[in-house]
Amino acid sequence: MEPTDLIWMNGDFVPWDEAKVHVLTHGLHYGTGVFEGVRCYDTELGPAVFRNADHVERLLRSAELYYMPVPYSAQELQAATRELVARNNLRSCYIRPIIFRGYGQMGLNPLEAPVDVTIACWEWAAYLGEEGKRDGIRAKVSSWRRISPDSLIPHAKASGQYLNSVLAKIESLKAGYEEAILLDDHGHVCEGTGENLYIVAGGEIVTPGHHNSILDGITRRSIMQIAADLGYKVVERNVARAEMYLADELFMSGTAAELVPVIEVDDHKIGVGRPGEVTRLLQGAFDDAIHGRSERYREWLDVVSAPAPSAPTRSDVAV
Repeated sequence: MEPTDLIWMNGDFVPWDEAKVHVLTHGLHYGTGVFEGVRCYDTELGPAVFRNADHVERLLRSAELYYMPVPYSAQELQAATRELVARNNLRSCYIRPIIFRGYGQMGLNPLEAPVDVTIACWEWAAYLGEEGKRDGIRAKVSSWRRISPDSLIPHAKASGQYLNSVLAKIESLKAGYEEAILLDDHGHVCEGTGENLYIVAGGEIVTPGHHNSILDGITRRSIMQIAADLGYKVVERNVARAEMYLADELFMSGTAAELVPVIEVDDHKIGVGRPGEVTRLLQGAFDDAIHGRSERYREWLDVVSAPAPSAPTRSDVAV
């Protein structure tokens, strides 16, 4: 990870190396936090945060689901994100907002612990690598099932819940694959460790639905809209494990991963064993959208402008 100059913490811009929390922070011990993954892209309009408002909305919904009152509005968090990118002089980057229960309360009752809000950004390439985006990846179905809505809240992007994905990811890597695919608690296909999943079969694009314990991916919404605009029928339904093996094409999407072809699952070659035509078409259309080359999806871009003069921050005082 390449450090940047500043991180936004509870309304202040602080130097990267000074953005610290206490070791008795509640979220560190109990996973009481929610977060987002967001990207800013270099476009012909300038640096632009992709679907900034949608990510902030999901962040605040996740916080609400875990009883964390946030002392900032959606508009304030969107503006802080843009200003942070500008102050760090980045043209493209990955952005990580996180809301968590801070220092001051220990034990399983978090309600008296403060709610802290932080936003960081740094340059980060595609999660599964540029080679994976180009040539496709190999995946395996994990022995670990996706968290059940009977136990936690799959619709929240909550910190502690990602231990589920960590276990699946490690299992897949140790077995020699690039990614894991989790089934839901009923044995239907759910998602990857950090990506939504789609199969292409019989000219349709099929993806697991909300009832399958998926995270409601922002990139997923984008891919589904682009696919529909291109004339494809997109179906949300239960997907059996074997349907992946028999699919014409298979791909994943997520903010960190972007759109990645899957060419093999559990040593079964998918289709012809290379990225398919539909996957490539969607990959190109999505790439045009995120980089501002598609007029149709310009509304998804929150353009970053030079920061306006403001009162001195802790970082300014340090200088």
